[in-house]
Amino acid sequence: MKSLRIPVKKKQQLPLCTILTNYFLSNNQKAGINDMKITDYSKIADKYENNQYRLDEIQVDNDLKEYFDNHPKSMYQVLDLACGTGLYLDHQIKYFDKRNICWHGLDASEDMLIKAMSKLKNVSFVHGQAENMRYENESFDYISNNYAFHHFLNKEAALDEIYRVLKKNGVYKLHNIAIHDMKKWWIYHYFPTAYYEDLKRFWEKGVLFNELSRREFIVDIQVKYRLGKIKVSDYVGYAENRDISILTLIDDHDYQEGLEKMRYDVKHDPQTTIVNDFAEIFVVSKKG
Repeated sequence: MKSLRIPVKKKQQLPLCTILTNYFLSNNQKAGINDMKITDYSKIADKYENNQYRLDEIQVDNDLKEYFDNHPKSMYQVLDLACGTGLYLDHQIKYFDKRNICWHGLDASEDMLIKAMSKLKNVSFVHGQAENMRYENESFDYISNNYAFHHFLNKEAALDEIYRVLKKNGVYKLHNIAIHDMKKWWIYHYFPTAYYEDLKRFWEKGVLFNELSRREFIVDIQVKYRLGKIKVSDYVGYAENRDISILTLIDDHDYQEGLEKMRYDVKHDPQTTIVNDFAEIFVVSKKG
């Protein structure tokens, strides 16, 4: 295996974390980060909530609960960044209904926001970009960001904005899939070009840690991993719905080829299984 060498000028005396962050970022750019494709949510907004897994996986945000418990206030300001159709907000609002909370949602897709606004009447929604938020400095106590950070074209600018609009001692929680730890994911198995598109969109956990740390966040990262066999027939419907963002970004030919392979495998053996892994990353960052 070829080793990677990171040249460092002796006179600079850069910290190792800075060297590694610059290295990974520059290599992402070389890999085509500037050619990162953008998901058109106007095409999937109507079927976004047809994915039952997406509905079932929403849980109470225990980090939000912990923040409330440890920071008693008369009023809280909570922002769901890249709120989509409001699934996270809907669940949290119902659970924390006894607390005095001003809920906010921001998303870049008008179509997704329309869905959110149709079911959530007591939330302040804003159409906008994470890289240039229309909020005052230190507006929020807590910012949630679920399955969306990879969509931000300028991730450094988004982190700068998150730091700006977050109050002192506030918490920014990023929750996402960790693609670098799940190369056997069923999507990558049947749609291999999806992995190479995702490499352009997702930061490794080391880069996330270093970028947040150098903005003076106190960062804690956990990765939840599972590996096992799955029944392919249980996942054909998810592929057919094509609401998972990466499936909208690969070529139609690659998508159809992968879908037909899934259908063939199931037709040949309805009980067929494959090895599948899945990893979720939870990044809880406190503004000091």
